[in-house]
Amino acid sequence: MGLLECCARCLVGAPFASLVATGLCFFGVALFCGCGHEALTGTEQLIETYFSKNYQDYEYLIDVIHAFQYFIYGTASFFFLYGALLLAEGFYTTGAVRQIFGDYKTTICGKGLSATFVGITYVLSVVWLLVFACSAVPVYIYFTTWTTCQSIANPSKTSASIGTLCADARMYGVLPWNAFPGKVCGSNLLSICKTSEFQMTFHLFIAAFVGAAATLVSLLTFIIAATYNFAVLKLMGRGTKF
Repeated sequence: MGLLECCARCLVGAPFASLVATGLCFFGVALFCGCGHEALTGTEQLIETYFSKNYQDYEYLIDVIHAFQYFIYGTASFFFLYGALLLAEGFYTTGAVRQIFGDYKTTICGKGLSATFVGITYVLSVVWLLVFACSAVPVYIYFTTWTTCQSIANPSKTSASIGTLCADARMYGVLPWNAFPGKVCGSNLLSICKTSEFQMTFHLFIAAFVGAAATLVSLLTFIIAATYNFAVLKLMGRGTKF
């Protein structure tokens, strides 16, 4: 009976919202960072192989890709650490809320720490919203290219000439306007779309986009749970200790 009571108390004090948010955060960040890194590498290879033979044309693009990959390394490390801190804070505040009508006395330090996490998580959510929006851009570019390939593969569904259906990397700012050839048209574009490199890169960008969305949802869940717990501690706490 003592063991059952102990387990029941642990379950009552568990921050289920924070546990779900932490798992979703770890899953989303791992998906975004892992798939995003490989998708950027695949994009670099596609540009080098099919869209430009002159290294000067895509030298800046490679620098940008490498910068984003370093950003991914830092993002993964930061979010795994911050997610663990938020989970620990969730255990603390949830335990305090569960016992708010008992002998538990909240501390000013505890309230301040909770408020700090709420503020930091809110700022991170705004920043990650921008990351989420940016992760949709390559998905749109690859989807547009894939749609063009479908039109080439089924010429009866379009009135345009197959030779005029192209994917122009310069149009999206991936390459400068003086890059040659910079675009691929017709049957050559269709052959690119059928390669495993293109298919894999396209799906990796989709997976990275899904990971970014999952991370955003986890941050919003953290904000809701932390704000609720802090409000209860602030408004219903019966005592304060330093």
